[in-house]
Amino acid sequence: MKKVILTAVTVAAAAASMNAQAVTAAVCSGGVSPQTVTSIASAATSFIKTGFMPKCSANVILHYDDQTTYMRVGSASVKGKNAFGGSTMGGAVSANASCAATGCTATDVTTAVNAAASS
Repeated sequence: MKKVILTAVTVAAAAASMNAQAVTAAVCSGGVSPQTVTSIASAATSFIKTGFMPKCSANVILHYDDQTTYMRVGSASVKGKNAFGGSTMGGAVSANASCAATGCTATDVTTAVNAAASS
């Protein structure tokens, strides 16, 4: 029983500390096609081992957070009503929250990335 409690406390603390971290980068800005897309680079201290250039549809906002042991992502459409998030920590991509009636913003996507840490 002590091991179960210790494991639960450790996992909760890890999730809370990851959730407090800021989003690393905005990849797609939700601009009209062709929009500016930022390359995702690799580093020795990142989860991504080979850099790449994503292809984003027009009106897509995409943010990610790349850490040593995990990566989490959030996205939405500026014309959509839901922001989506997911992570490599077992968090499948799913709807995170409803956006305002006028469409999703970068703030909605950042919220989805941060919520993905606790999935």
